[in-house]
Amino acid sequence: MGELTTLRNIGKEMERKLHFVGIDTADALKKAGSKDAFARLKLHYPEVCLVHLYTLEGAVSDTEYNQLPDDVKQDLKAFSDGLK
Repeated sequence: MGELTTLRNIGKEMERKLHFVGIDTADALKKAGSKDAFARLKLHYPEVCLVHLYTLEGAVSDTEYNQLPDDVKQDLKAFSDGLK
């Protein structure tokens, strides 16, 4: 463990959850993308929320999650709402 935490916004707990759903490396997360990773997490951890999706997108795009452009946030919110 440890490689995922080198990405922006990813802490030890998120890394642990990503490992559980089969995402073990930074490259694997980037390949999966934030939406696929979030959908996998949501299946096993129903408590994950929109902020988690923002953090994943920030990790993939190397952006602080609270600095994502509004259009990206709107797209991610629509995706998250569609999973409910």
